Amino acid sequence: MAIEPGRRKVKNRVPLKALARVASVAAGVQFGWALQLSLLTPYVQELGIPHQWASLIWLCGPISGMFVQPVIGHYSDVCTSSYGRRRPFILTGAALVIVAVLTIGYSADLGYILGDDLSRPIRPRAIIIFVVGFWLLDLANNTLQGPCRALLADYTGRDQTRSRRANAYFSLFMAVGNILGFATGAYDNWERWLPFAATQACDTPCANLKSAFMLGVVVLLVTTVLSVTAADEIPWSPSVSTAHNETKAATVTTPLLADKPLAGQSDQEVTNVKNDLEDPEADDEEEEEVSEALFWELMVALRDLPRIMWYILLVTALTWLAWFPFLLFDTDWMGREVYLGMPTGVETSKSSVLYYNGVHMGSFGLMLQSVFLGLTSLVIEPMCRKIGPSRVWAIGNLIMTICFAGTGLITHYATLAAMQPGYNGPPMAVIVSALAVFAILGSPLAVTYSVPYSLTATYTDKSGGGQGLSMGVLNLAVVIPQVVVSVGSGPWDEIFGGGNLPAFLLGSLSALCGGIAAIALLPKPAPGFRSGGLRRTRSSPIP
Repeated sequence: MAIEPGRRKVKNRVPLKALARVASVAAGVQFGWALQLSLLTPYVQELGIPHQWASLIWLCGPISGMFVQPVIGHYSDVCTSSYGRRRPFILTGAALVIVAVLTIGYSADLGYILGDDLSRPIRPRAIIIFVVGFWLLDLANNTLQGPCRALLADYTGRDQTRSRRANAYFSLFMAVGNILGFATGAYDNWERWLPFAATQACDTPCANLKSAFMLGVVVLLVTTVLSVTAADEIPWSPSVSTAHNETKAATVTTPLLADKPLAGQSDQEVTNVKNDLEDPEADDEEEEEVSEALFWELMVALRDLPRIMWYILLVTALTWLAWFPFLLFDTDWMGREVYLGMPTGVETSKSSVLYYNGVHMGSFGLMLQSVFLGLTSLVIEPMCRKIGPSRVWAIGNLIMTICFAGTGLITHYATLAAMQPGYNGPPMAVIVSALAVFAILGSPLAVTYSVPYSLTATYTDKSGGGQGLSMGVLNLAVVIPQVVVSVGSGPWDEIFGGGNLPAFLLGSLSALCGGIAAIALLPKPAPGFRSGGLRRTRSSPIP
């Protein structure tokens, strides 16, 4: 039916303030991710896991990213809860995150209660509890993130302007969460503010970690409440579903807004939403449901993958093979190779003090890295338009090559400084150089989170393929390197006497190969190339 003059069509017009509140949960999620990245690898070594096996705890990331998020995405698409499709999964994920965080924070206490001997260097019960909590945290994060993004997509529909704004809000809150989380990890006196965190089984480093995660729980609770109360979500009904293709059904979305007006929305706008649903001419504007590709669909898709996508997968895999050793062990490198400390488990020992001073300084470096990442993301699209995305990608990999190779020089000079009498930490020049490496790496990280996804979207659109399936295939090039690094980096380092430097130098070589492949194999895309902005992978621990 025709729309009366003067009546404006409004579909799913959630106010921008409400969209910002929905996106705010990203800050809570990324706050926890930042703490997980900066503090947990050092802490698990304090509990007694040898350095060469510490990387194995990160195996849950790719496993849960590959299986959990697609399954959660599928079931959230067809959820018939009276509270809506996405919000039950968001609340469940947030609750699981809180349980996991408390399990990790109190693992030493629970292990002691169950019989761990504090005089021994290995606490087996605490390790088991910690690993369970760590894996549960990865599962919970993957349960939470997908529905958060999907809820924003539901509220913006096909309105590209509002969609870009919503994703900009999401990226902004991710950056805020990262900076606050890494800043929290860099502070080493949290036990003074929360003295009850320190116990007989939980020394100062443990109490700092426990206190930091308690703050993370508060941030997540506040942002989750803001997100799920921002706008009303009408339950999905199977009665309005229509066949999407020959193999699966996709829904014609029911209205996402309730009959009552939201904050900033007039009664007339709500009436217009109802009228739109009755208007047969509006059928072609209904939002499409995009389900995440399940694992078996990805395997089938690989058979008919175009050659250009294989090239993108190769460069992506080489890039992530370079990234993961540093991402998993950056703060450990600061504690071991820069500050020359060791996680002995004895908080008063000089070696343990030096190690955790390095870990906290590494967390500060990660905070600087997040700032550089955000600033670089603003110039990626203009750079891609000027010199081409393949060259931008290659430049990013060249920066990675130099920085990862530079860790060898920094380690060398730190070792020389430790030979001086009265050593109490590395000289300021070494610390500044290490922090510079952390900060500068934020720029290629922004490239890694943007250019591969934009290239994939561009070529998929040109070939008429499905975006969801293509992004799922690209994620394989992230998951497989993470599995390889998680399983192999510890033993590889051990071959050369331990430490993190062997894996970092191998990462430098991988980054160089990836940069060469980007120049040699990737053609310039169509003139319509546009950067898709920062895209976080399902399995990667960095936003």
